[in-house]
Amino acid sequence: MKFSFVSLFPHLIEFYFEDSILAKARKKGIFELDFYNPRDFSTHAYKKLDDYKIGGGAGLLIQAQPLFETLETIQKLHTNVHFIFLTPSAKNFNQKDAKRLSKKEHIVFVCGRYEGIDERVLENFANELFSIGDFILTGGELPALVLCDAILRNVEGVLGNVKSLEEESFESYLLEAPSFTKPFVFSKNFKKFVAPSVFLKGNHAKINAFKSTLALCKTKFFRPDLFLEHKRKNLKDFYEK
Repeated sequence: MKFSFVSLFPHLIEFYFEDSILAKARKKGIFELDFYNPRDFSTHAYKKLDDYKIGGGAGLLIQAQPLFETLETIQKLHTNVHFIFLTPSAKNFNQKDAKRLSKKEHIVFVCGRYEGIDERVLENFANELFSIGDFILTGGELPALVLCDAILRNVEGVLGNVKSLEEESFESYLLEAPSFTKPFVFSKNFKKFVAPSVFLKGNHAKINAFKSTLALCKTKFFRPDLFLEHKRKNLKDFYEK
């Protein structure tokens, strides 16, 4: 799988892949990276990229010309390219999107800056637009990294234990149940902190049932919207049987 990043500041992105799980996966050749800086395609004498909005308005936009040139170059060099633009004016990215996109051959993340990107670029190149939340950032580099990380976790060979994906949050519209590690009891400031005793008994059926209950409670408290979706899905499955 291949990922390309179109960014004015590629150094903000590349360092993220130099450590941990993703660094190991990259060394194994599970995925490849490359970077494109629109400044390299600017026709302006000083490589200027931004300009004022037509019709007025606060802030500057990335001009259409350098981005057109950048993305057309990528299309000429590669086949089966899937362009993703990062913008707060889009649907929120979710785990289903991460799983679906992990099957793509080549994803190109286009990172905006300033007040955004000339709309004509999106109209001509965007396959999908995503946001990571209802807030504004200074650029699209962080959202691009968030998407890339989430997608890569679902690519075969990236994670050591693929079963860990089955228990993660958002599977079956539920948040992941609380987890505990050894020791079963530890003390701090003369107070004992004890994990639930059901985990000590070795009854995997009871442990799974307990974890399911905890996941339901956690989802109902933190994400009532997901809890309702979980109930709807179970009801639908019941009537379809």
